[in-house]
Amino acid sequence: MAYCGAMTKVSASILSADFSRLGAEMKMLEASGSDWAHVDVMDGMFVPNITIGPSVIKAIRKCTSIPFDVHLMIQRPERYVTDFIKAGADYLTVHPEAEGDPLGAMGKISDAGAKAGISINPETDMKVLDKYLDKADLVLIMTVHPGFGGQSFIPSGVEKIRYVRKWADEHNPKLEISVDGGINRSTGAECVRAGATVLAAGSALFGLADMSPEIRMWQGFGPDP
Repeated sequence: MAYCGAMTKVSASILSADFSRLGAEMKMLEASGSDWAHVDVMDGMFVPNITIGPSVIKAIRKCTSIPFDVHLMIQRPERYVTDFIKAGADYLTVHPEAEGDPLGAMGKISDAGAKAGISINPETDMKVLDKYLDKADLVLIMTVHPGFGGQSFIPSGVEKIRYVRKWADEHNPKLEISVDGGINRSTGAECVRAGATVLAAGSALFGLADMSPEIRMWQGFGPDP
């Protein structure tokens, strides 16, 4: 595969962090070796949960220099992408299942100098991605139903990873292929073998007294030859 040899990135999901001490949690992530911080933004409409907005991202941006991988699970994302970029988002990922103009949102993200991502839910046909891939810096494959942490891994996501990996090897080997949902040692290794370059995880990391050894292990996962 074209990306063979690259270290797997780990994007620790702050949805599982202690929000009463979020600044300290961000510093801990950086010290633990996490490559990115995965930030789930939910509006209570696209998914049945509400999390955070740009003001929180702006506040925690002061606490760490690692890239913010911001996953927008919101309707009409084009309304807010500029606010999130100004707050400190490095990657912004939207959903084709959302109301509004996800493709337009991706254009606004790129025009503002951030990295544009597209994500699909487990029940969404992977071919829906086709109209977005050439505009994407990142593809996020959901292996749980978005909205809440701690769910079990849905294996059908592995075939979606392989689908995107094939496209990336042919058209854009630098495309980041991320997977989010039920990621642990076993499922993470399986996803990287299928072609993922980024593992987003919350409870499997934040549940540890020291996540550093686990992060280093995941970073060492490699693709199938």
